[in-house]
Amino acid sequence: MEERIQRTMSALERNNMKAYYAESRDELFDIVRGLVKNDKLITAGGSVTLEESGVKQMLMTEFKGVYLDRSEGKTPEEVEDILHKAFVSDTFFASSNAVTEDGELYNVDGRGNRVSAMIYGPTQVVLIVGVNKIVRDMEEAVCRVEQVAAPKNTRRLNAGTPCEITGSCAHCRSRGRICCSYVRMAQQRVKDRIKVIIVNESLGY
Repeated sequence: MEERIQRTMSALERNNMKAYYAESRDELFDIVRGLVKNDKLITAGGSVTLEESGVKQMLMTEFKGVYLDRSEGKTPEEVEDILHKAFVSDTFFASSNAVTEDGELYNVDGRGNRVSAMIYGPTQVVLIVGVNKIVRDMEEAVCRVEQVAAPKNTRRLNAGTPCEITGSCAHCRSRGRICCSYVRMAQQRVKDRIKVIIVNESLGY
């Protein structure tokens, strides 16, 4: 695993994405604190990893007033407004469905707000990634989403899709389908805009 992590981090750097490694939660929090400032707008995409890692709670506690979370929206209109603010934020937090050893990111989204903010808008994008999301190549990344990430997320969201029951993607046309936009991110033009923090534990889906 150490070799895989090192290989992945080197590949991310070659693709103009800044790579970090956190052995523990304390190291993770220290890295995050070093990347964000208390006078800038911070937003986030939907992510089980952010919750499980404690980063979401840390942002809500230590950066109260500058971190804007969708949970603060009291109406659908307010939630929508918060989601749109991500595109003008200084820092956008999220995770990635998979990170290949070739240094590419693979993400599948329902509404598309998470992947679109990763591509363009926020000054910097900080991705928290558990070692469970490192895969060999893009083929394995697609398989991971179809066999692991999507089924678990549909169960969490009660989406009513076939994979919620079978545990495997059926390429359905259900109303609750969460696999609508498929984004593969390779070498970036803006060096180090995307920052990937690999955490030495299993996090998220």
